[in-house]
Amino acid sequence: MDSVTPELLSEHACFGGVQRFYQYDSAAIGLPMRFSVYLPPAATGTGADPSTGKLPVLFYLAGLTCTEETFMIKAGAQRVAAELGVILVTPDTSPRGAGVPGETDSWDFGAGAGFYVDATEAPWSGHYRMYSHILELRELVLARLPADAARVGIFGHSMGGHGALMLALRNPTLFHSVSAFAPIAAPVRCPWGRKAFGGYLGADQAAWRAYDATELMANSTNAPFPKGILVDQGLADKFLAEQLYPEAFEEACRAVGQPLELRRHDGYDHGYYFIQTFVEDHLRFHHRQLG
Repeated sequence: MDSVTPELLSEHACFGGVQRFYQYDSAAIGLPMRFSVYLPPAATGTGADPSTGKLPVLFYLAGLTCTEETFMIKAGAQRVAAELGVILVTPDTSPRGAGVPGETDSWDFGAGAGFYVDATEAPWSGHYRMYSHILELRELVLARLPADAARVGIFGHSMGGHGALMLALRNPTLFHSVSAFAPIAAPVRCPWGRKAFGGYLGADQAAWRAYDATELMANSTNAPFPKGILVDQGLADKFLAEQLYPEAFEEACRAVGQPLELRRHDGYDHGYYFIQTFVEDHLRFHHRQLG
């Protein structure tokens, strides 16, 4: 990715650092893709690893209907990232302008709902390759920003929580810490996941299980993240019973000895007020793990 230069669309001073929005031509997607970056004050020099001048970086994957802007605008994470000296990166949640018939017909499939998989079914397979896009974006960030390849974490919310857990479990040498807010933890079991996986991946459920965090954890031979995984779940979340299945992921972790802190919170729903409340805990969790 050294030859790819992202286009800077805008930047804004924020807590002594800078909030930026970029676009680049994604080879994985075959279309321009947008992403956002928060660079803390330490990115200018102070606070970076003195041997490399680089900082830890966290990738945040957003949920259904969201864009690269959602987390940066709604979560209130930049204050803590500035204090800790952590770079934040948020991609979009799907291709935009792919021209696939029906891609804007449903809020939970198509545009804004890429589910972080590489589609194998036509017509989605042409551009809906979000799994490869996230890995591609990781390489671009490491090549173009002062981000430390040895200190990369990933977290996300809902569909993005699914994406974060799944990508980390499939790539534990690329992502060194992982957490999630109200993740779709067992997508092969829920309506959102079955709709998305059936449409993008076809009828073969073996292909579905390769993108399911609970299935991946259950098939682990050891604890892939021995320092632990953090998951927060609101108990007033209207999607909890039908769509999320945190208890299935919890049981899979228990079976293989994976340390998991699954925190259940009375009164909290599925939205960004919930994320605002606990985002500082997640940033500090990753900062401790990444060092």
